[in-house]
Amino acid sequence: MAYKRHIDRLPIIPADAKVQNAVCHYCIVGCGYKAYTWPINRQGGTDPSQNVFGVDLSEQQPQDTEAWYAPSMYNIVKQDGRDVQLVIKPDVNCVVNSGLGSVRGARMAENHPSTVTGTQGHRLTDPLTWRYGSYQQTSWEDAFDLVARVTARVVMDGSEDDLIVSMFDHGGSGGGYENTWGTGKLYFESMKVKNVRIHNRPAYNSEVHATRDMGVGELNNAYEDAELTDTLVAWGCNPLECQTNYFLNHWVPNLQGMTSDKKAELLPDEPQEPAKIIFIDPRRNVSVNAAEQAAGPDNVLHLPINSGTDLALANAIFTHIVEQGWHDQDFIDAHTLREAAEHPAEFPAKGASDAYPGLLTSFEDAVEANRMSLEEAAEICGVPADDIRKAAEWMAEPKEGGARRRMMIGYEKGIIWGNDNYRTNGAIVNISLATRNIGQLGGGCVRMGGHQEGYFRPSEGHVGRPAAYVDQLIIDGKGGVHHIWACNHYRTTLNATEFKRIYNHRTNMVKEAMDSVAGQGRDALVDAIVGAIAEGGLFAVNVDIIQNEMGSQAHVVLPAAQQGEMNLTSMNGERRMRLAEKYMDPPGHAMPDCLIAAGIARHMERVLSETGNSDYAANFQGYDWKNEEDAFRDGYQSAHPDVTYERLRAMGTNGFQEPPQGLDGETIIGTDRLYKDGKFSTDDGLARFMAGPWRGLVTPGKQEESESYTFLINNGRSNLNWQNWFLDQENEFVTDRWPYPFIEMNPEDMAENSIEPGDLVEIFNGNGATQAIAYPTETATRGETFMLFGSPRGTQGNIVSKGVNELVIPVYKQTWADIRKIADVPEAARHISFKSKEFRF
Repeated sequence: MAYKRHIDRLPIIPADAKVQNAVCHYCIVGCGYKAYTWPINRQGGTDPSQNVFGVDLSEQQPQDTEAWYAPSMYNIVKQDGRDVQLVIKPDVNCVVNSGLGSVRGARMAENHPSTVTGTQGHRLTDPLTWRYGSYQQTSWEDAFDLVARVTARVVMDGSEDDLIVSMFDHGGSGGGYENTWGTGKLYFESMKVKNVRIHNRPAYNSEVHATRDMGVGELNNAYEDAELTDTLVAWGCNPLECQTNYFLNHWVPNLQGMTSDKKAELLPDEPQEPAKIIFIDPRRNVSVNAAEQAAGPDNVLHLPINSGTDLALANAIFTHIVEQGWHDQDFIDAHTLREAAEHPAEFPAKGASDAYPGLLTSFEDAVEANRMSLEEAAEICGVPADDIRKAAEWMAEPKEGGARRRMMIGYEKGIIWGNDNYRTNGAIVNISLATRNIGQLGGGCVRMGGHQEGYFRPSEGHVGRPAAYVDQLIIDGKGGVHHIWACNHYRTTLNATEFKRIYNHRTNMVKEAMDSVAGQGRDALVDAIVGAIAEGGLFAVNVDIIQNEMGSQAHVVLPAAQQGEMNLTSMNGERRMRLAEKYMDPPGHAMPDCLIAAGIARHMERVLSETGNSDYAANFQGYDWKNEEDAFRDGYQSAHPDVTYERLRAMGTNGFQEPPQGLDGETIIGTDRLYKDGKFSTDDGLARFMAGPWRGLVTPGKQEESESYTFLINNGRSNLNWQNWFLDQENEFVTDRWPYPFIEMNPEDMAENSIEPGDLVEIFNGNGATQAIAYPTETATRGETFMLFGSPRGTQGNIVSKGVNELVIPVYKQTWADIRKIADVPEAARHISFKSKEFRF
């Protein structure tokens, strides 16, 4: 947006500007930033004593100067009710990013609302309720009262199963330890709601059940390990695009040989050389190209496997490593389960339990069950056996002199949202366990991640495993009230065409009922709503920062604050916890999610007491929080007393790595990597291997779909925008580049279908249809495409079937459809470049 503001100069940050800690709230990397604010009518000077950088700004600064910021890092916002100037720029002293700023994080300032510059004017400022046939502003008390009266009535007339909840489980933005505790306490402690789903999937579950069941937490290493490893493996992930500064600041230096001194210091007895890197992905993405530029093509191996065949590949690599004797038998004997038969209750029969779709067992059992030759895998995966052999060698063949090879595997949505999620996740962990690459310098088998983490809630054991398939419950007419927290299923669910059709119908029934009793008072309104629910309607309450598609169907909309507008704690992909400080006011009357949850709880207590349900009302006590720090103390700090706002603030953007281990004075002692002592997250401290043989495309209907339609519709993110575009849809910098989602296609496929670059195409199958602009991509395999996920103008979920794995993980990745041209290049896309995205010398 800044590039269209006609800015030709920016104010100098004065020496006495207020400086606070900030953390990028977009991706999981969690880059450190500093937020500078100062009065609107002042600025600094060029003399070193007059600017915050302490340098002579009358002189030309060097290329990599810290004494600089971009227009996108500047805005004018409210702070304590007054306009102030704001700059949010990367922190050069943060070990995560070392001063690097991604195209997302470097726009944090301009992605805040400003009545002066006009940015993010679509932010919600006041509670809204459906009244007089449209949305009208109302007070918090009025909104809370209606939410509490309808929710209490439906729950008491029926049960808590009639309340459906969609809520975030992440950190950053509107998540964090404060807000996950507020929502968790409301729905898991005061209530026992079991029909719950998470922001990006239709059930309340883990995307990585398998690694946790095996005793290996999914964020187990340090970013430093990417600098120390011998081999990096990017499995079903695209690190340059999605974890930008983790890749640039920690992977690339190792690929370029720039971490040799650190390796020599920490690993003095091992031969050292620049890292090699393996990419396992059906698509050649920009990370492959970047790695080739950094390391040279001979040190980069890309396995473009058939979509959904990762389990076969992992089992073949595991088999080959063991057959070559490259596994660490001493480690296996000492730190993993030896005899599965000794723990019968822990190991259901293979295929007999949806809760455990793979057998947790010993190394020997896993080797036997998962045995697959390189040739068998090559036939299934569509890559040469020699390349699979090379991958196994790069992963595990001992180095010169016999030193074991250090390997770090990073995996993400290509595995998590793909075929046979549980077994595939387990098969990848098998490789790292067998080679002793967990808990070791230069090791790790880790999620690359989406957003930061900030999950702290009471036990969700009552939800069950497998958890309820919530979106299907809504489609089937179940539930009467739906509370939605920072979710937008219209863009981020599977079977979206059917979901939206049913959701619109059910929520419109309630809107019509509300319209029918306009002006007749609160009791009549509640009666009308409950009557409509009895006929199949759904009463929706949406908590968000903007009015999105879910909010446009809701009956009460509650405006939330995001990071920077509140104090918020989260941890990044190496479990680094920081306090991102509040540096501005939230827009209008918006407030943090935790305080919204507290408001609902207090009104639930009042309404239930008034209706004679005093015992149940008592469950909703304990929400007398005045601010987000009160929620933090009530939740996270109650379990970790040493972790306080004051200490976190003093530790800056480096914070500490969880879990906390005590104090050194006032400094919190962290944990650089998990499992260094060889004790894993199981009752006996022994890790489990997984027996999970290849069994084809197991999601119902996927094999038939692949045989019925021409194109694989792979999907994922772009570097420019993030998640479901919640702020980017009103950011001209993003929408100027991608007014529509793109779909990458092989030029020959485009020619056969009379499609030109930028043409608007429809992607359709038996599940529904969506649209995108065609982007010619020479490296795309014939018959395979890649579509941008979560766009407001073309929802990929429209064409994804309702099929999920046993643990209700959505299978977004294996989707097939046909493609046809709708129109020539739309006007909004005529200026777009369709050159190759790969940088070449």
